[in-house]
Amino acid sequence: MLQSKLFGKTLKNPPKDEVSVNAKLLAQAGFIDKLSAGIYSYLPLGLKVLNKIKQITREEMDAIGGQEILMPTLQPAEPWKTTGRWDDPGKEVMFQFEGRSGKDFGLGWTHEEIVTPLAKKFISSYKDLPVYVYQIQDKFRNEPRAKSGLLRGIEFSMKDLYSFHRDEKDLEKYYQKALEAYQKVFKRCGLDALVVEASGGSFSKYSHEFQVLTPNGEDTIFYCEKCRYAQNKEIADVSAISGSVLGGGGKCPKCGGKIMAGKTIEVGNIFQLKTKYSAPFKLEYADEKGQPQPVVMGCYGIGPSRVMGAIAEIYHDKNGIIWPQSVAPFQIHLISLQEDKKAGKIYDELKGQGIEVLFDDRDDSAGAKFADADLIGIPYRVVVSKKTGDGVEVKKRGENKVEVMKINKLIKTISI
Repeated sequence: MLQSKLFGKTLKNPPKDEVSVNAKLLAQAGFIDKLSAGIYSYLPLGLKVLNKIKQITREEMDAIGGQEILMPTLQPAEPWKTTGRWDDPGKEVMFQFEGRSGKDFGLGWTHEEIVTPLAKKFISSYKDLPVYVYQIQDKFRNEPRAKSGLLRGIEFSMKDLYSFHRDEKDLEKYYQKALEAYQKVFKRCGLDALVVEASGGSFSKYSHEFQVLTPNGEDTIFYCEKCRYAQNKEIADVSAISGSVLGGGGKCPKCGGKIMAGKTIEVGNIFQLKTKYSAPFKLEYADEKGQPQPVVMGCYGIGPSRVMGAIAEIYHDKNGIIWPQSVAPFQIHLISLQEDKKAGKIYDELKGQGIEVLFDDRDDSAGAKFADADLIGIPYRVVVSKKTGDGVEVKKRGENKVEVMKINKLIKTISI
């Protein structure tokens, strides 16, 4: 991609109306553009990152048997009234309105009410179970605190997986498989996510959140620095982790290690719904004896846009973003310093090797180009100038070491 043709430009200063780190950095670096509080356009750089996060998520969901579907965002009120959630919490979190025919509609903020009657059309026998379906789409939530950039949006990207089982034993088995898949997703995205016990409400004894530590996080968790056992602050067993307050200091009930308290960002959650939604919709299957049995359900959510915001919150310095290589919009930021013809040949050679390159071919100063490269945060900055001879100057983002190397060595370095 030629930077001179790139739609979306970097800003000299971060936008004054943003308060969160991720929103300031992503807007200044030309990844997103704010339309209104909690509502953003993804510019080409931002969409590349978001799509890579989605693809990693998609691959890991496929690996555990998930089948991708796409359900409507615009939804009639009837299924929500069946579960009672049209009024509570629908009135507070759901955008609701009346169509021309006088029929009530809402914009989906989750899809249990839609996927359950959908599954009922295709599940009738024990032979149809288990089955797992997921989607990746935008959802909408009437968020009263949309001041955290991509971490708390009114419109946001969500991957939601729903599993359908014949009994709780089978649900438990898949639940563990999904938990492990989620850990793979976050690791591939460069995030060290803690598996945090949270309340299961009226559905089950517990659920699990996936939280990443950061000083500017919205949540507080207690976690063991030794074995990584963790609980959400709201459900923490104070007697079991005696001495733990906001500063931590108690003992881990699992290994006896020191309990710490930390600020975190939630990037995913998994939940055992059991028959919470299958019961009101009468989602049942016939067992081997032909007797009707309730289908048992689980749900599993990851917010790709929230993951993107979390990465920006965690991986940055005073100069800009530092993208993990797996989700970076490009692998190389190629900068030409009055050697456009030579740089153009290198650009073509790198692209021919399947390497994603952003080529800064702009007529601008070296200082301005270097500043933009740091701000955008692509993993490798590659400079072509008279000083580099038949090689290129290579610097990894976030490091100070600069090395002049041949193109073939650069290609090998990128591939490691």
